[in-house]
Amino acid sequence: MRVRTRSTALAASLVLALAAGPLAAPAFAATAASAPAAGQSTTGPDAEALRAAIAGLPDADATAALVRVGGTDGVWRGSAGVHDLASGRAADPDARFRAGSTTKVVTAAAVLRLAADGRIDLGAPVQRYLPGLFTPAFRPITVRQLLNHTSGIQAGDGWGDSFEAQYAHRFDTLTPEQVVRSAVAKGPEFAPGARQDYLNINYTVLGLLIEKVTGRSYADEATRLVLRPAGMRDTYFPGTDPRIRGPHNHGYQKVTKADGTTGFVDVTEWNQADRFAAGDMISTTADLERLLTSLFRGRIVPPGPQLEEMFTVPAHIEGATYSAGLQRFAYQGRVYWLKSGARYGYSSVIAGTRDLGRTLVYSVGSTDAKGEEMNPVAQRIALAALKQG
Repeated sequence: MRVRTRSTALAASLVLALAAGPLAAPAFAATAASAPAAGQSTTGPDAEALRAAIAGLPDADATAALVRVGGTDGVWRGSAGVHDLASGRAADPDARFRAGSTTKVVTAAAVLRLAADGRIDLGAPVQRYLPGLFTPAFRPITVRQLLNHTSGIQAGDGWGDSFEAQYAHRFDTLTPEQVVRSAVAKGPEFAPGARQDYLNINYTVLGLLIEKVTGRSYADEATRLVLRPAGMRDTYFPGTDPRIRGPHNHGYQKVTKADGTTGFVDVTEWNQADRFAAGDMISTTADLERLLTSLFRGRIVPPGPQLEEMFTVPAHIEGATYSAGLQRFAYQGRVYWLKSGARYGYSSVIAGTRDLGRTLVYSVGSTDAKGEEMNPVAQRIALAALKQG
C-alpha cells in the first residue's frame, strides 16, 4: 500500500457544508467568550457562530467535537456530541484522542531543540547520522529537507489500500524501520529540494534520527524535549498499545453495509506503531494549546534561527506551504501557522497567529477522518473560529 497522508488543506477546503441528520440526541456544553483586555482586539471569537458550528452532534459526519479558541483576542471553549454511540452520554471535553499528524509539530520541535543544542546540523545530510539507511540511488538529503517535506523520499508501505484491509490489521505491529525500508526500496521520487511533497515518511526518518543522535527512544526524547517543557501532562506516545489510556471518547468510521445501509464501526482501539514520530501521539485539546503557545513564545525551541525554521517556507519552490512542522495559511488578512491530523475516528487541528492573537485547537470525532474532503463539522469550526469582525 502507498501510504500518502496529506494534511487537511484549509486553504482549499474552508467552505460551508451541510451536516447530515442527527444519529442520537445531541449533547452540548460551552463557555462564553471572554472580553479582551485593554489594548487588545475588540473582534474576539464569535461565540454564537462557534456554538452553531458544533450544534446537533452526533450526526453522520461526527460523533463529537472538542474546541478551544484562545489568544489575546479572547477565549471560547465548547464541546458537543457523545462519549459513545451506545450510551449516548455527553462527550468528555477533556478527553484524550489520537492527535494524528499534529505529532509532527512535536517531532520538528525536538529536532530543532537538538539543533539549538549543537547535536544536529540542519544543513547536514541525514546519511551522516543514519549511515546505511539509504541506498546509493539517493543523493544527500539534509535534515532541513526532511523537516519541510522536500526530501524526495517516496511513501512507505502499510497494511492495505482500503479501510477494511487496514482494520483487519489494527492490532498488528508494523515497525517504523519496516516502513522506511519499503520506502527506500522504491528509490527517490525527485531530487532533494526540487519539490515539496507532504509525506509521513520524512518524519518517520526524523524519529529514527532523534533515536540515533540521543541513544534514547523517540518517545522518551520527545517527552523530555517538548512535552515536559510545555506542561503537556496528558499527552503520550502509545507505541504498540492499541488502547487510549485515560478518559477518552470513542472514535467511529462510517461504512456501507452489504445491504446498502450505513453503519458505524468503533475504531477506538488501534495499534499505531507505524505512525511513530509522524502521527502516533495521543493528546488533549488543552495540551495541544499548551504546545502551540509554548512553541510560539520560544519556551521549547529557543528564539533564534532554529525557531525561525518553523515559520519559514521554502522560497524557491512554487506553491510550497509547509515549514518545519507547520503549514502557512492566510485567511481574512491574517497569517496562521497550523497543523492538522487524522487517524480513523479522530480529526484534529492546531492553529495560531505567530503573535498568538488568535489560536484554535479542536478534535472532531470524524466518521470519515481519512476521506479526501475536510470534515463538514471541522469546516464549520474553522470558519467560525478564524472569523474576523
